[in-house]
Amino acid sequence: MNPHAAGSADPLAPYDGGWHCSHLWYSFDRERLNALAPTQREAIAQDLRAVLDPAAEHATVRMQLSITSGLKADFGVMMLDPNPLRIDAVHQRLMAGPAGPVLRPGYSFISVTEISEYVPSPEEYGQRLIAEGDAEGSPAYNAKLKAYADRLEGMNRQRLTPEIPPYQSVCFYPMNKKREVGENWFTVPKSERSRMMGQHARSGMAYAGKVSQLITVAIGLDEWEWGVTLWGANPAYLKDIVYEMRFDEASARYAEFGPFLVGYVCDADRLIDHCRVRR
Repeated sequence: MNPHAAGSADPLAPYDGGWHCSHLWYSFDRERLNALAPTQREAIAQDLRAVLDPAAEHATVRMQLSITSGLKADFGVMMLDPNPLRIDAVHQRLMAGPAGPVLRPGYSFISVTEISEYVPSPEEYGQRLIAEGDAEGSPAYNAKLKAYADRLEGMNRQRLTPEIPPYQSVCFYPMNKKREVGENWFTVPKSERSRMMGQHARSGMAYAGKVSQLITVAIGLDEWEWGVTLWGANPAYLKDIVYEMRFDEASARYAEFGPFLVGYVCDADRLIDHCRVRR
């Protein structure tokens, strides 16, 4: 892991111990690229390899490169770090170096990691157990409550400072919660919102071992309110989980979705070969 991962007193770091998260997408200007000599194209390849190296001194705490499917972009870079300027510095390196003249920045999404307000505290989880039929103080109740409390610290750490899973398929999309008359998420009582989000979470749990998810918040930072990054052990699992979760009330009634960008995780060498940066 990059040495910058250690904690710091950076005033730009999120106060809750989380990280800034940026998703950036780029396309190659083929006309300009094809007009270059082989030596110039080789210089671009070497530049991409150096700038997009997750082990480099300038790299962010987390960096993932992916080949993007379709015409929206050629590749995407996901980066997480306590300092947003360290993230932006990678973009500036790309644009200022030999690759810059042949790159066309496309879509971007700026957000931060968070622990959702709908993650139950141990006390709230205990109340949920009681509502589901467990007797408070019973051996079964105590065992379930302890198991949840033991897991909670690790789950919250993963939400704030996530490890990127080993899956090769990745999908990103932004989303909002509706603010329409009669369907305004932000006027629904929290108890009701928590009920719906609990149902939504249980739907996702069915894909444990198949799909990993990271939700980051962009309220006040981007046009959309949240960003959803999904990694799948197989591309079809991404389709399946999104389809099934659309039927949950929190999604079917209150969610609005932006563009979907689907890619396949790679390193810089694979990107260079796949996108035919060299002749």
